[in-house]
Amino acid sequence: MDWNRHKAHWPNAEHSTFVASHPHHWHVQRIGSGPTLLLLHGAGASTHSWAPLIDRLGQEYEIVAIDLPGQGFTKLGSRNRSGLKEMTEDILHLLTKLDIAPHAIIGHSAGAAIAVSLVPALKKPPLVISINGAFESFDGIAGLLFPAIAKVLSINPATGFLFSRMTSSESRIRSLIGSTGSHIPARQIECYHKLVRDPDHVNAALAMMAQWTLKDMPDRLADLTSPVYLLIGENDKTVPPTVSQQAAKIVPNAQVKRLIGLGHLMHEENPSVVASAIKSALLHL
Repeated sequence: MDWNRHKAHWPNAEHSTFVASHPHHWHVQRIGSGPTLLLLHGAGASTHSWAPLIDRLGQEYEIVAIDLPGQGFTKLGSRNRSGLKEMTEDILHLLTKLDIAPHAIIGHSAGAAIAVSLVPALKKPPLVISINGAFESFDGIAGLLFPAIAKVLSINPATGFLFSRMTSSESRIRSLIGSTGSHIPARQIECYHKLVRDPDHVNAALAMMAQWTLKDMPDRLADLTSPVYLLIGENDKTVPPTVSQQAAKIVPNAQVKRLIGLGHLMHEENPSVVASAIKSALLHL
């Protein structure tokens, strides 16, 4: 993504900085003061997805939101660093460079899996707040085909360009977002529209899917010593609510909050309700 092209209209652009931390060139937003909350978006999103939530949390906490490697405005330094293990290592390097010790990590979807993976490597284990956490791979035949397709597509640099052109109409974006079970504001849809039109962003999301593996996630969840708060959107059409429910059975110190009527993008769909649930978790975990 070209920052100079989009910065005038990107949410919280005035709080954006760019940090070189091997091997990537990171886009980081730091807002507010107080205990630090690290926000990790899901695959194919960016810091923009947190904007409605930041408006409601930034008065009481320091918010640190980053774009994952190659997505949004973070420049991918190596295509081979898009798996869960590699992303976790590279984010740890970034946190060390910025001298950030998060009080809590809030992860959405795949970002929640990264949050769980970060905890053991941090000196002071933070709280983990998962929003529709993607802790399991696709089931059945989809689990075999989707990563394989992503691997094939991610080999060809032209794939991102072709895919972005095929899916970049506003009606297609609205349809894709609607399929998650969420209805989000027009400004958020506009940001997704810009992301999907960018071939580099699309290629990075494909590389992430191709290299992602969650085989050891049950063990990671079982070994967590930090309190974990699982927010579940009962209308999530992307990650079934049963995924978080199963995770709650594994994590030693887990609490669950079900939000009726909200879908996969519930932090964008109803940020007031989600922010209230997060504040409650931060006070009581």
